[in-house]
Amino acid sequence: MILEVKNLSVSLDGKKLLDGINMSVESGERHLLSGHNGCGKSTLVNTIAGNPAYTIDCGKIIFDGRDITNENATTRSLMGIFIGAQNVPEIPGLTIISFLKHSIAAHHRFQTGKDLSMGEFLERLEKAQTLLNIPKDWLNRCVNVGFSGGERKRLMLLRLVLTAPKLALLDEPDSGADANVQHQIAETMKTMTDTTFVFISHQPTFTENVGPTNTTTLSQGKVVIK
Repeated sequence: MILEVKNLSVSLDGKKLLDGINMSVESGERHLLSGHNGCGKSTLVNTIAGNPAYTIDCGKIIFDGRDITNENATTRSLMGIFIGAQNVPEIPGLTIISFLKHSIAAHHRFQTGKDLSMGEFLERLEKAQTLLNIPKDWLNRCVNVGFSGGERKRLMLLRLVLTAPKLALLDEPDSGADANVQHQIAETMKTMTDTTFVFISHQPTFTENVGPTNTTTLSQGKVVIK
């Protein structure tokens, strides 16, 4: 079991958004979160990732056998939780290569206790670029500045492949992406067998391409009991 959500209730600015959520995710799953807009799916993935805007009123989040309910987002990320958000910010002045180097180096240091050499980073980066067909000239662009929706999703994929997290939380990874990029996302999810995925999608074709192995459905902040 890679993830257990136990009796989780969450609020935002005093308004309850999740009420008594229970969910279990086995290692290696591609777990779909389904439900209508506003039912609490994005709130759940953001809470699992440690977004401080959300208040946990009660319950626990267990990740890889460890209670992370009170851990901050940085620690959760270094432990192996990746989030691909719907709306990602532009970061003027920060190049993609610098952003990736610092991110991957922090993960490497946390996991191994050793520094990541520039040579090793560049080798890993080149392999990921080749796999995803990412243009080299992207690396000197500022993060997401001037990027289309599809380009932002491809940059998210590059981060995902380089990080190789234990758990990836993807909030509508298909939104804003054309059919080719959606196919690339689905295929990447299926080939990353060492990563467990929890994803949200409202597009049946994309969901079918991913091939979810399990589904949790939410309605009005609660899990729909089958």
